[in-house]
Amino acid sequence: MTEANIAKTNSGTLVKDEPVQYVNELTTLNLGPTHPATHGIFQNVLTMDGEKIIAGEQTVGYIHRAFEKIAERRPFYQITTLTDRMNYCSSPINNMGWHMTVEKLLGVEVPKRAQYIRVIMMELARIADHIVCNGILGVDTGAFTGSLYIYEYREKIYEIYEEMCGARLTTNMGRVGGMERDLSKEAIRKINEFLTTFPPIFREFERLFNRNRIFMDRTVGVGAISAERAMSYGFTGPNLRAAGVDYDVRVMNPYSSYEDFEFDIPVGQHGDTYDRFMVRDEEIWQSLRIIEQALKNLPEGPHFADAPEYYLPPKQEVYRSMEALIYHFKIVMGEIDAPVGEVYHAVEGGNGELGFYLISDGGRTPYRLHFRRPCFIYYQAYPEMCVGSTISDAIVTMSSLNVIAGELDA
Repeated sequence: MTEANIAKTNSGTLVKDEPVQYVNELTTLNLGPTHPATHGIFQNVLTMDGEKIIAGEQTVGYIHRAFEKIAERRPFYQITTLTDRMNYCSSPINNMGWHMTVEKLLGVEVPKRAQYIRVIMMELARIADHIVCNGILGVDTGAFTGSLYIYEYREKIYEIYEEMCGARLTTNMGRVGGMERDLSKEAIRKINEFLTTFPPIFREFERLFNRNRIFMDRTVGVGAISAERAMSYGFTGPNLRAAGVDYDVRVMNPYSSYEDFEFDIPVGQHGDTYDRFMVRDEEIWQSLRIIEQALKNLPEGPHFADAPEYYLPPKQEVYRSMEALIYHFKIVMGEIDAPVGEVYHAVEGGNGELGFYLISDGGRTPYRLHFRRPCFIYYQAYPEMCVGSTISDAIVTMSSLNVIAGELDA
């Protein structure tokens, strides 16, 4: 869409209208690639009429690392570390999504206990992701206090990660076939403590923002997108639900026993920055519900599948069993061929539908792997969502979309 036929209605949606009469001489402004409010290394070349944005062009690829090409030369289990580095705000969801994709190709059935543990970790990751997004949105609108309140609890989530996998940010959590570790007593204690202490703090966060007049003035009607436009771009996740479409992969195509849990799908009405904020707020409460149910109904049994040719044996077994040593060697060296096949598996990531399209030619590495990255899709719509707004509005719009550069560029 060109600047000559864009106008903004009172509802914040974009429509074709009469040619725009410019007030000032048009100027070009670079927003990024190193602007502190872009939350990553990406550039927007904006055409400005004074303070008003009349057109924009986005640039991607500043931190492109060719993950999909690298994956063609790596054994399946070594690709997990690549997924960590896409949306690093919710790494466990990326890890589990990749493991489930490989399990689908291999025909491995994961025990119920492992599925429930995965759900707990993925929902903790979703909470951490939304804490970052909504906390930073507060910072970008001039309210620093809220992020300080809740960031302490992102740290609590990272401590739970450490109990499960020894890492915090790039977690490399779990394995093809299940989880690397079972839930320890200390991990369960920390999860229960989080479920008890976090809700009162989060209610205080909501009281600071949800009906705050300054915050609402900065976000209501800003960066709005209609449900039709969002769907035509391929939006999913909180950004699509904020526009009024109740699409959630966990419900539409359940995985990892999500059909066992009761939770609601929050939706907005206007698809603006305020609705995106409110949808993520409510999703945090729903994630807490899911974690409570999973912990209460955690099944007994093993935390990994009976698939010795794909799942690394326990280290102590490697030292005393020749069979375990052989399997360990073959898995680590990538010497087990995968079946020929073509699979797609999607999970509900922190930002939307995170999909893995995997083609195997029967070798030891993927023939082709493609990541469906929600942030890449959102960024295509960003210039359109900013037209007619000011620079300060453009900043909060980007913040509410939660575009993560690692996932954008991969």
